[in-house]
This record gives sequence, structure tokens and C-alpha cells, in this order.
Amino acid sequence: MGLLRSETMKHGTLVLPSERARAFIDILGRKANMQFVDMNAHSMQRPYKKYVQRLEEMERILRFLYEETGRHGGPVLRNKFDEFLSHDHEYQLDKVEESLKKLYEQFVKFRDNNQELTEQRNSVTEWRQVLLVAQAMFDSPRPADVQAVRRASDTFGDRGREPLLEEGGGGQTTIDMANNVAGVILLADQERFARTLFRASRGNTYVSFTPIAEKLVDAKSGKEVAKSVFIVYFLGSTTSAMFEKIKKICAAFGVSMYTIPGSIMELQRELNETALNLEETSKALEAFEKHMRDQIATLLEPVEGGNSLIEEWRLFCIKEKAIYITLNMFEGDITLRANCWYPELEEDSIRNILIEHSNQQQLSAFLLMDKQQPKRAPPTFIRRTEFSGAFQELVDTYGVPSYQEANPALFTIITFPFLFGIMYGDIGHGLCILLLGSYLLLNAERWKDDETMKGALTARYMITLMGFFAVYAGFMYNDFFAIALNLFGSRFKPVGNTYVSDGTVYPFGMDPVWKGASNELLFANSFKMKFAVLVGVTQMGLGVFLKGANAIHYRKPLDFLLEFIPQVIFLVGMFGYMDFLIVLKWITPIQGNNKPGIINLMINWALMKPMEPTDVMFDGQQTLQPWLLLVCVLTVPTMLFPKPLILWCLHSINKPPPQSRSVDTEEEGYAGEDEHEEEFEIGEVFIHQVIETIEFVLGTVSNTASYLRLWALSLAHQQLALVFFEKSILGVLEMENSLVRPIALFVAFAIFAGITFGVLLCMDVLECFLHALRLQWVEFQNKFYKAQGYRFIPYNHRNLLTLGSQEA
Repeated sequence: MGLLRSETMKHGTLVLPSERARAFIDILGRKANMQFVDMNAHSMQRPYKKYVQRLEEMERILRFLYEETGRHGGPVLRNKFDEFLSHDHEYQLDKVEESLKKLYEQFVKFRDNNQELTEQRNSVTEWRQVLLVAQAMFDSPRPADVQAVRRASDTFGDRGREPLLEEGGGGQTTIDMANNVAGVILLADQERFARTLFRASRGNTYVSFTPIAEKLVDAKSGKEVAKSVFIVYFLGSTTSAMFEKIKKICAAFGVSMYTIPGSIMELQRELNETALNLEETSKALEAFEKHMRDQIATLLEPVEGGNSLIEEWRLFCIKEKAIYITLNMFEGDITLRANCWYPELEEDSIRNILIEHSNQQQLSAFLLMDKQQPKRAPPTFIRRTEFSGAFQELVDTYGVPSYQEANPALFTIITFPFLFGIMYGDIGHGLCILLLGSYLLLNAERWKDDETMKGALTARYMITLMGFFAVYAGFMYNDFFAIALNLFGSRFKPVGNTYVSDGTVYPFGMDPVWKGASNELLFANSFKMKFAVLVGVTQMGLGVFLKGANAIHYRKPLDFLLEFIPQVIFLVGMFGYMDFLIVLKWITPIQGNNKPGIINLMINWALMKPMEPTDVMFDGQQTLQPWLLLVCVLTVPTMLFPKPLILWCLHSINKPPPQSRSVDTEEEGYAGEDEHEEEFEIGEVFIHQVIETIEFVLGTVSNTASYLRLWALSLAHQQLALVFFEKSILGVLEMENSLVRPIALFVAFAIFAGITFGVLLCMDVLECFLHALRLQWVEFQNKFYKAQGYRFIPYNHRNLLTLGSQEA
């Protein structure tokens, strides 16, 4: 039924032969839109569970391969869904599974070998760095080590000289001999390590650190790590308690400990050996990396369609898993059966697909249509295009339309960007948004596979319309970065210190003479406030008329006669009358100071006060207003009492009421599959009707006031832009001519552009967007929109591949 109402859905049973069920589901996933009902939800029988488990294991292997290719390879060519579906029949489950398992075994061996070689190289590199530090230590005199420890001890004064360990009988042992412990620690841990040693030894140790300049790579993560060589000097032997304490601290920090050779000759020999070992290990790692890159290159090589081989396998696993998950919804052994929903327009196409494929497979598959519609409401299926998709998503975020309920997205295409434009009205700022939308439109094909641009591309039409209506409202307000444009020539002429109209009308928007006038703000506020009310009442009226359209569509005469008609009379009689007075005041020449105040007039009318002569705007107004108020008041009991009483009478004489429910999912004549008809309760129906009536009457008043945010945000936007301009560029332009003026103008423009971008083109866009969204959801949609449906999710290969790629 297009965009206004969801498509007509049918319910049937799909019957497939178990031998070729996979082939039938595969072809239906390409050419049809069918949503299957899980027939095994209660029994939990899953005959194709083993296939799903195999495919989940294959997906696990693919995730592992993606991690390895990310570490050792380049970018993966992916997301060419249509190209993959054109040749996916070339892949078979058994062969792909066998290839993946072989690759997995190879890559696990590669990974383990890589970790082992990396650990060997790190160990040799650390040992060589320790030897180099030790070589420098051998070049300095040994007594310096003792003095260093003593200096560290002296920092504690007398406390530092207290015996740390007492041996037999309280005697003290002092060994005037320095020893050391060497090792390698993470650079991030060296400060904590030094503090821990200092506190544990009470200052009787001295530690030095030397950062390692060479590259060290973590064997598991493959990331570079920064380490440093440390040497702990202490007084005592290698059998002392101090040495054991230092070893425990080193173990707690997980450092690598090394024993420094006792002589220069032994140290030099170790240095030579480590140089050879390091060279051999590095060559082995380079050979391994080359072998890994060669293996990964085969996985990243593009195949037919543009995807890499590993991406083709990933898409194949997603598609096959979806097929077998769908088959798990079917019941039966030899013949599989499952209930399904499908669009009425595609019924003939589905039958033709089944007949054609049955002839090819020499097996019979068919679709049985239910004679009676099931109790549960059909799913909502609204076809989306690139243009309507973003607006439909905006509506579905609030709630999915009930089956064949009037879809607000059709009107949101215009009303949402128009509301945004009224609040954001400025020619210059609107052009920035319009240019952004146009740029996205022109480059949509170029960036269609770019994940980072996906959200912006989806909303490109919405952004363009928001910019267009912002420019339109900017011309209406005559604001270009808060500056007036004299496009058509002012219709006011200066006479002395005032301006006098020449009797003609400015073609479009506000006359530029109002900019800078003493009463500019008063005039602009009056216009924007009244215009906001006009727009609000018009949009709410559209919502009420859509409620009447729903009542006609669902054949609910009581809703139409006792809800829609009174609501229209109330809205038009009260707020429509106010809009009429606003327009009448605009187009009627006012003589002298006889300017009736519409707000006071409406208040006095509602309070039934007599009209002042200055408030009369047309002949017969004094006679019309009391009768109009009486009709508006009578609509309230009309909405409140007749409908529950009529339903109760119809129920009492055992006649099925023409309606006993609203437009929501259960109230369309469908209930859940396991639900039963509830007994009629007059009390519940009456309470529901009272709530609906109060919500409409009070909501109409509050919603009309809520539309004043159009005026408030428009005023805020215009005043912010004006302040930014006056405090930056205008202030410089008013300076005296000098050499400083061009430089100051350049700086002022940079400041103006930065503030404009950050505040008005970023923050204010978001603010106006959210307020327009609130008006769309609350003030407009609550008049008719129940949003209690559920989305039609057909089994479709391309949609499943897209969803699977987003979750990956």
C-alpha cells in the first residue's frame, strides 16, 4: 500500500521435502520475502543442530584467522555482498570446512613457533643488555658500589643503621662487602620496584636502571614493550637474608633475573655468544614472518567479485548458518512444514519459484494458504528506499506501526526537516548544512562500502532537506549569519527620524528595514510566536485527521463518530479559531491604535467575559464566540460518555460490537496465538475513555504551547549569531583605519568561524534536531499513532549478510 500503510500480509504454511530443503530455502532467500514462525519453540527440537555447530566452529576459526591477518597482513577486502551472492554456489560446506581446519592447524603452529622465537630473541636481547651494563660496571672501581649503598643507608640517619636482621642471641653481623642482583623489568614498573626495595631494605640497597633501546616485542600480543636493565647493590653475601628478600621482591614483580659473570674474560665470551645467537634468532624470525606473509597473501588475494578469499568464506558461513537456523524452525521428518508470513503482492511470485525449483529438483514443494487469518496480528512490512529509509527509522525508533496503521514516516519526510528549519532559520548556516548534504549525495556511490561514513550516507537525504528548509526559513526571517539582505528593496522610506511604508508589500520574508530598528525584537518575536502556533495547530490537525482515516480503514464507526468528529470540532473551534484571528489580524489594515490583543481576547472568551469594543475584529464576532465556545464544551461529554454506553448496550443484547478496542495490535481484531477473548468490563472501558478524553483535551492545550519552542529556539539561534558577529567582526570593522586593522580582522574572522562552527553548526544543530524530534513524536504522533506492531523480518540473504557484517 506504499508508504502510508504497511503492505497486506498473508499467512500460510510452507511445505518442503527434507532431501532438498536447504536448496529451497537458499532460493527463497534470494528471490522472495518470507518470515518463518518457529514451529519447535516449545519442543526445542533442532534437527539441523549439528550443521549449526559446525558452522559456529568455522566462524571461530575465521575470527582467529582475521586476528592473525590483522597482525601480519594488510586490509581485508570485504562487504561485496551482491558480488558474493552471484557466485556463492561455487563454495561447498565440506570443502570450506576442510580448508579452514588445515589453515587453522598451520596458523596455530605458526603462532606457537612465533611466540617461541620471539621469547628466545627477547631473552637473548635482555641478556646482552645486562652484559653491556655489567661491562660498564666492571670499568668502574668496586669500592664505589659499597659507598653507594652506604650513602643510601645514610639517608635514614640512625634508623637506617639499625640492624635489619638479628642472628643468634641478638648479636649483629655486618659484612662490609657489596654484592648485586641484575635483571630486566618493565619500564612502567621500575618506580614501584625501586620504592618497594627501598622500603623493604630500610634504605640498605641501591638500584640503578638502564633503559633498553632495542626493540622488544611481547610474544603473545605482538605489541612492543619498554623494558630496562636494573642492578640492585646490597651489603651481604649471596647466602644472606637480604639476598633472599631481594629475590622474593623480584619474583613478585615477575622480572627476569640474570647472573653477571665474575670476570671480564667470561663476560666478553658471553657477549660474543649472545651476538651470534641474536643474529640467528632474528634471521629465523624474519624467515617466519616472510612465510606467514606468503600464507596470508593467499587469504587476502581478491577473488571473483572483489572480496578477499577469507571474506568470501566468512560470508559463506553467515549464509549457511542462517539457512540451517531457518530449517531448525521447521517441523516434520520426511516433509518439513513451517508457518510463514509473506506479502500478498509476492504470493504469485513465491508459488512460481517453488514450482520452477520443484521441476528442477524433481521434488514437490508448495505453499498452503490459510483459509482463516490467525488471531495474531500480521507483521508490519513497509518497503524502504534510500530516500525514505532514514525517516522510517526515525519513526520506528519511537515504535513500529501497527498492521496497516497510518505511517507517520510519509509526513515526517517534510514535517521533520521543516520544523528543524523553522528553529534553525538562517541562510548562511542552512547553506552549510545543505552543502554537506549535497556533498554526501554526490559521493554516496564512492563511499558506500566505507563503514565510518555509513551513518552519514544513510541520513544524506534528511540532512539535505534540513539544510534546504533552514535556508527557506532564513529567507523568511531575512537572516544571513544574523545580517539582513536587501534583495528586493525596502518598502519603507525615511521621513525624518522614522520610516513610513510606501503602501506595497515586501515580496518574501521580512523587510530589511526592521534590522537594527528599536522595535526589531518585538516585531520578530510577535511574528515567530504566531507563526509557531499556526504551524503547531496545522500539524496537530493533520494528526487528528489521520486518526479519522484509521477509523475509516479499520471500519470503526464509533471511533469516527464519537471520537474523531468531536476532536476535530474541538481543535478547529478553539485553536483553529485562534489561528483564524492571527491571520485576520495580519491581513487587515489597522487604523490608529486599535490593535486587539489575541491572547487577551482568547482568555476573556474562555472565561465568558464580555468583549471590549477594541477586541472586535469582524462583524458578528460577538454573536459567534458564545456559540462556538458552547460547541467546544459539548464535544467533551460527547467524547466521554456515548461510546462506552453504546458498547455496553451492544454487549448486553449479545451482539458483537462493531468495535471494542482501539487501533493497537490486539485491538485490530487479532490477539496472541495463545490468548483468549477477555470479558467485557464497562468500568475498564469507561476509565479508558476518560483517560483518552482528558489526554486529548489537555494535551491539545499543552501541545499548542509546546510548539512555542519553534519561536524560542529560532530567537536563540538568531541572537547567538548576532552576538558572535557583533563581538568579533563588527567590532573590528568599527576600528579606525590602521595597519593593525587587517590583522585584527583576520584574527576576528578566525574566532568568528570557530565559534560559529562549534556552537551553531554543531551544538545548535543537535539541539534543534532533538526538539524537532520531540514535536514529531509527542505533539504530532500521539494524536493517532499507537505504534504497537512488530516489524516484518523476512529471510533474505543480503539483509542477513549486512547484519552479520555489522556484528562482526
